[in-house]
Amino acid sequence: MPGTVLLLAASPVGKGRLVDAASVLPVLAAVDPAVLSGTDTANVVELADPLEPQAVLTRLRAAATASGPLTVFVAGQLQLDRKQRLPHLALARTTPATVRYTGFPWAWVREELRLRVPGTTTLVLDLHTDAETWQWLRDRPLDSGRTNAVYGRIAPPPGRRVVGVPSYMKAVATILRSGSRPAVEQLHELALERLGAEGYADVVLSAPGVGAGAGVGAGVPGGFAPRPPSALKGPRPQTPPEGGPPDGLDIADLREKAGDPHGVITEAVQAGRHVDADALAAEHEQAAVRAHGPGSEEALHWAEVRADLAMLAGDPVRSCRAWLGVAGARLAAGQAADAGAVEAAVDRAHHQWGQIPEPARARELGPELAELRSRVPGRRAGALDHVQQHLVQLQLLG
Repeated sequence: MPGTVLLLAASPVGKGRLVDAASVLPVLAAVDPAVLSGTDTANVVELADPLEPQAVLTRLRAAATASGPLTVFVAGQLQLDRKQRLPHLALARTTPATVRYTGFPWAWVREELRLRVPGTTTLVLDLHTDAETWQWLRDRPLDSGRTNAVYGRIAPPPGRRVVGVPSYMKAVATILRSGSRPAVEQLHELALERLGAEGYADVVLSAPGVGAGAGVGAGVPGGFAPRPPSALKGPRPQTPPEGGPPDGLDIADLREKAGDPHGVITEAVQAGRHVDADALAAEHEQAAVRAHGPGSEEALHWAEVRADLAMLAGDPVRSCRAWLGVAGARLAAGQAADAGAVEAAVDRAHHQWGQIPEPARARELGPELAELRSRVPGRRAGALDHVQQHLVQLQLLG
């Protein structure tokens, strides 16, 4: 039976672009359709930087009616609409203010594919996020449908004034261009290996769908795993504030707001108020330490929030040091070296270490990371070797 392949690459035009999604399409399009699909023959539909959500819906709906296997490759960026705060795939005309009208609601992916025969649909995703969406993903899976196999990654926001690259999808395409078609689980692992340290900060999508065996890092079908580490915690301290801090308010004003503090912190980050965001998170961390102890899940949650905030502020030294501290605290509390939260903390420390531009600062943190990597090798081969080799290179730089 012939297969169907939908290639979708989408990102906004202009300064709102977080990733050059369409750059992967020439590489994917060069792959034989049968190899893309994993069937003897296949029909391929390509969408490059589409303008209208309805155009994407029409193509997805047509692909979903195909009776044979369906493989959907998506590269792009996720953003939340301001009214319902639901994830959308940003399209060419999408801006933060118009996401609800110009973006493609991710729920439509689930809805259009839900009636397909279980085991016939595979999603391969390479998605980037803005700061707001990255925080939203702390508590929620990206629901792509219970019966669909989902593989790929969700990357955190790139650095300021930096446009990301769909490196995972390019790795997938490069592997497939060789002409071989490994099982999708193996293809996924091979692509992650090619990413190396670049992908350690990502949320890894590995859900085989109904009727398939779980692979490394598998989560609920159609969801994702591992979740950002702070999403693995128990109840979060419910202390003020809520709502976006208007210009002119200082940190004392932020403390007066009532509700969920995470919303205020996220909006402070969006406004570029990174110092205020960290100060507020630090207060909650200290309160959690006093109430529950330094090794408690409540305190570690806020330590992880601060590590993410340092990343979003473009401070890889502070972020790396924070993640190292979290990993050490979890190990000291008796958590296993292969526990998801421990591995995620070391992975993120590793990623941030690789982003440090000053050799002297990187050399300072390298030995501690190497020691942790010897205890927590993670699920990707060669992580410890990478740290040791990079340390040698740093020593040569003097």
